[in-house]
Amino acid sequence: MSYVLSFLLFGLVMGLIAVASNPSPYFAALGLVVVAGMGCGVLVSYGGPFLSLVLFLIYLGGMLVVFAYSAALAAEPYPESWFSGSVAMYMGVYIFGVVLAGVPLWSGWYEVSWVPADELGELSVFRGDIGGVALMYSFGGWMLVISAWVLLLTLLVVLELTRGLSRGTVRAV
Repeated sequence: MSYVLSFLLFGLVMGLIAVASNPSPYFAALGLVVVAGMGCGVLVSYGGPFLSLVLFLIYLGGMLVVFAYSAALAAEPYPESWFSGSVAMYMGVYIFGVVLAGVPLWSGWYEVSWVPADELGELSVFRGDIGGVALMYSFGGWMLVISAWVLLLTLLVVLELTRGLSRGTVRAV
């Protein structure tokens, strides 16, 4: 299990480096999908499969919208890839920074925290993440309504900002 979690954490860090170092929205969106998948894998390994599934689906839906807007606004005929000169230099600098920050943490203190949330699952009737979903819907219903309103407002603001001089997507037909 620790090898799988190590692979997921390594993929998460490498995906974050790929997003941070790439100026092209095409490859950055691919890096964000990799980061979302690896992060959800870490959540599953800690005992939150339902939360991971919901987060992955919502995140991929949001990424689809962001990728469509960024690809429409920055349509480059020849985008820079991860192996271009400047992008590879930034990736090298970020990898060096991660290794430099990880050297003091290399002693092994973190392995104690790799215990899943459902370690005593056979003694429990409910899983940890399902109980949290029930609480979110029972006591946090108004927060869900407010979150939906904020997302709708954000969508309208993005549409207004990206329409340009012509009337764009929000025009009367």
